[in-house]
Amino acid sequence: MIAERRNSGPGDSGARKSSGRGRSQDRRDEKGRTRNRGTSGGPRQFSSSAPSKRTRQADPARLAAFETLTAVSRDDAYANLVLPGRIAAHRLDQRDAGFATELAYGALRGQGLYDAVLAVCVDRPLAQLDRPVLDALRLGAHQLLAMRVPAHAALDSTVALVRDQIGAGPSGFVNAVLRKVTVQDREAWLDRLAPLTPQVAEAATTPDDVLAIRHSHPVWIIRALRQSLAIHGRPADRVKAELVDLLEADNAAPVVNLVALPGLGDLDPVLEAGAEPGPLAPDSALYHGGDAGRLPGVQEGTVRVQDVGSQLTAHALTRVPLGGEGGDGGGEPRDATERWLDLCAGPGGKASLLAALARQRGANLLANEPADHRARLVERALEAVPRHADSGEPTWSVRCGDGRELDPEHAESFDRILVDAPCTGLGALRRRPESRWRRQPSDLGPLTELQRQLLDSAVGALRPGGVLGYVTCSPHPAETVFQVQDALRRHPGLELLDTTSFLTEVAPSLTEAGGATGLPGFGDGTTSQLWPHLHSTDAMFMALFRKAGSPASGSRTTGSHQAED
Repeated sequence: MIAERRNSGPGDSGARKSSGRGRSQDRRDEKGRTRNRGTSGGPRQFSSSAPSKRTRQADPARLAAFETLTAVSRDDAYANLVLPGRIAAHRLDQRDAGFATELAYGALRGQGLYDAVLAVCVDRPLAQLDRPVLDALRLGAHQLLAMRVPAHAALDSTVALVRDQIGAGPSGFVNAVLRKVTVQDREAWLDRLAPLTPQVAEAATTPDDVLAIRHSHPVWIIRALRQSLAIHGRPADRVKAELVDLLEADNAAPVVNLVALPGLGDLDPVLEAGAEPGPLAPDSALYHGGDAGRLPGVQEGTVRVQDVGSQLTAHALTRVPLGGEGGDGGGEPRDATERWLDLCAGPGGKASLLAALARQRGANLLANEPADHRARLVERALEAVPRHADSGEPTWSVRCGDGRELDPEHAESFDRILVDAPCTGLGALRRRPESRWRRQPSDLGPLTELQRQLLDSAVGALRPGGVLGYVTCSPHPAETVFQVQDALRRHPGLELLDTTSFLTEVAPSLTEAGGATGLPGFGDGTTSQLWPHLHSTDAMFMALFRKAGSPASGSRTTGSHQAED
């Protein structure tokens, strides 16, 4: 009968029409709505709209979210890089842009829960579904279980999206699956799949499995975060509760953090547009209004979107007094120009803030990035900062090359070096939600070896008395405290500084929000760890070092040579 209906048309014989008339009419109610086939012999249900009134075209906001998810799943793209372009391409207004953002990011954050729900509702392994179909199902599940979208609107719009972008056949499948999702609300699904009390469950079997489904994090990340909280000095009796707080913070949509480049950007128009002053970092603001690209100064680059944790680490590096000649540690440059190095500068966020600070201090920044396309991103990010100071001295330059293999003339030539090392990104899961599903435990080995090599290169490029900042957007012990311990063993001339004091000097209110964890056990030095659930920042880690000794004669690169970089 289904085949007959699909192939029927105006030219079909009257005999065919009459042979199925009773059953065909039974499938429609008095308003012409059709019934679906039901499940397991259950009663059929009428569709929410008559065929002539069904939406057959994707609405632009949902289409932008769908295109973002397909780019992530098909191309390993990053949602935060794809979505703004899709919002612009579909010319979404502020309200629709906010909807598309919540839909795309929310579906990615909640993927663990939604896949567990969908696995119950689909009669085959999810891995056997076409990726676009699975992406659409996740979008539909997020609307049904986590957004204030009426069920009929979530169903109709998702089915229309599939019909428009994938095809009529898959749209029927998606409609049937999402109707099964609507049988229970979010809490009922959680109680069924991941009960908090010991009982028979359809999916979860251990406490970490329960957390994995309830908070949509892979089990290995949950275990890593628990270990991180303990090692970074959180109270032992609070670790269990703080782990849940941390997982929930990862799943909360972050407020847009803004920074006005010192001496260049103006926050007043941004505040007039609805932003509020940032409570932690200087020259910062928080924006709840959606698309920050529309704010004054953002397109020009003098006001930038940047997590406040990143802002604080850049500021802290510049606050540390330099050691060396005279032994006073007063931070005064030993000759005309301080030289700064951002060893891993792409895509350019911290580099632009450092360049603006360098301009104010009469210093020169070299931004290094190994990948050509990312080096071009760094160049564009830095264009908001004048390339030369009023004195004619260069303010910044860009080097495209491997940070592990700096040129010989860079040996012991930099006063301040930032190593914002490539890492697992476990501290930025709220801003890069796809990373939690993309990263694997096997990534740790290669990344920690790369971090070690970059630290060694930075130590070689740091002049005696200079300051080195090691930063990761991950609290994982292997990428943080263990790296610090190992670096101190490999380089006896490095002194770990009281990082926490310099960070709280930049942001005194950190102490009111649980403090920036100062890790004991390194003599007089400490490391610092920020947390989303305590500070509303990414989980940024920082360690500040100073290199012992006084600069040897001739080891300092002069300002005239800097202009050649």
